Amino acid sequence: MIIISTRDFRANQTKFLEMANKGEDIVLKSREKGSFRIIPINMEDTVVDKRDLIAELSGALQQAKAHLEGKQKLQSVESLIDEFRDRTL
Repeated sequence: MIIISTRDFRANQTKFLEMANKGEDIVLKSREKGSFRIIPINMEDTVVDKRDLIAELSGALQQAKAHLEGKQKLQSVESLIDEFRDRTL
């Protein structure tokens, strides 16, 4: 494990990010903010913007309302899974 200061990180970001990407444990230590572990995000990790999530949920709510009002037919589970796969690939 390597412990670095925020100053050292700012000066050598690429070096430390590459080390973390290769599996090295990097801890960023700040006097004011505490300590942080730098790790790469894997395919299994999900990064979602709050606005994107709200937009997706709003769209789903509108579809549910339209279905309850008889204006829209719901998708099959298979088509939803296919759509999900297309979005994540």
